Amino acid sequence: MSMHDRGTEPIRAAAGPTVSASRPVALVEAGFQALARLRRAPALHPRGLTCTGELEVLGDGCGPWDVPWLDMPRRLAATARLSRAVGLPRRLPDGLGLAIRVADADGPGGTLDLLMTSSGRGRAGRHLPLPRADAQRGLYSSLLPYRVAGRSCLLAAIPRRTRQARVPGDPEGIAAALTAGPLVYDLCAETGDRSWRRFAVLTVRDILPMDRESTLDFDPHAHSARAFTPGPALAVIRRAAYRGSRVGRGGRREAS
Repeated sequence: MSMHDRGTEPIRAAAGPTVSASRPVALVEAGFQALARLRRAPALHPRGLTCTGELEVLGDGCGPWDVPWLDMPRRLAATARLSRAVGLPRRLPDGLGLAIRVADADGPGGTLDLLMTSSGRGRAGRHLPLPRADAQRGLYSSLLPYRVAGRSCLLAAIPRRTRQARVPGDPEGIAAALTAGPLVYDLCAETGDRSWRRFAVLTVRDILPMDRESTLDFDPHAHSARAFTPGPALAVIRRAAYRGSRVGRGGRREAS
């Protein structure tokens, strides 16, 4: 779905929740809007760290991707947010999130957002969120497929192990790990046989001073790239959830 495709957008009401031809979509948006307003933070993943980073697009010698931003090896500035989905106490496993914003990925001003969640590794498990306590052990998955050069596939971030035996998946634990060095992730896409092909390396470095009210609005539907877009599965519902979360925090209904 292109970031310029507005043809299926609901009608904006003068005040209150968005009016939509689809009641389930309107309810999702209203629910996420209310939760974000209550928390004064994203409806999900309210606790997290936003960090500077760098994304290196790789040439792996396996042929072109037929995706403009992936077929040009280079280094790009990135921002990453590592977070907990529900905000449970640190001693408990929680759904862990990795949000990535890549500057100028699709040309000047062509911002790309990627959202991934801790998941299982098997063919079924990589589609399901999996609570974890260790931020650097296990897969982060897009859960739902992307369209990459016309092909449907999942995306994943695979953490490289740090010197620490364990990195607690809460802001304090991640901050402590970053004092010892950057966190590194291999970004991959599924191949036809469901193995992973690496397309980039993300390096997360320094924590940015950012409070809950000023957290970035990551939205892969608003910030995608040519031939590299979220797939159609549940896209309308997910867009409503992102939209509601953004509006509930005082943002515009549509991201620029």
